Amino acid sequence: MQAIYKSIGTRYLQLAWAVGIVLLCLVGERATAQKIEIGASVGGLNYKGDIAPDFNFRFFRPGGSLFFRYNLSRSVTFRAEGLYGGIKGDDQYSDDPFQQARNLSFRTRITEANLVTEYNFLDYVNRRSAINWTPYVFGGIGYMGFKPTPQTSPYSTKGWVLPFGVGVKYQIRRPWNVGLEVGTRKTFTDHLDNLGGENLSANKLDHGDPSRKDTYYYVGFSVSYTFYRIVCPE
Repeated sequence: MQAIYKSIGTRYLQLAWAVGIVLLCLVGERATAQKIEIGASVGGLNYKGDIAPDFNFRFFRPGGSLFFRYNLSRSVTFRAEGLYGGIKGDDQYSDDPFQQARNLSFRTRITEANLVTEYNFLDYVNRRSAINWTPYVFGGIGYMGFKPTPQTSPYSTKGWVLPFGVGVKYQIRRPWNVGLEVGTRKTFTDHLDNLGGENLSANKLDHGDPSRKDTYYYVGFSVSYTFYRIVCPE
């Protein structure tokens, strides 16, 4: 699995690099200077749902992403991103007697692709003499696939998500940037924890709350590279 994930990540990074070069060459280097940026992030995912109705730091699982940014202006940035990671939950850590009696647990792998818009609050410019940092907010749309373990009944394991959140980015040394981001993913499924939907079982311990959809979060530290000059192939 690690070899497969490494291969997918390498191909995604190569694709992002190629897309950036093509855009620069098509639009023109002078017109797009300092606008193209690629990077990666590492961090953790967490979840809220039937097994974790309240945020629990115990349930953080590792995750990471690869992304491509197009800095349209000092205030607005478009970003395409691929995210991979896992979430988990376990009833045994709850103070609720019902959950302790139910005693269910799960682990779920999540793969997500999203398109978001970032809004920079400060004058985020690319000058050597500038103190170049800004807080920002972001929002957009994404599509995810997930694989819970165990999966005890058939249901769709794909769906749309609405990513949104806040972050801060800082140019440490041209052309390198670092950032920290906290994001929420609103989903339209109740099955991330393999517990939800219609209550088909007569056993009340197998029931979740179908009125509340599952949510997951990603906290990541990123490093990115801004293209100041590109050599277009003949």
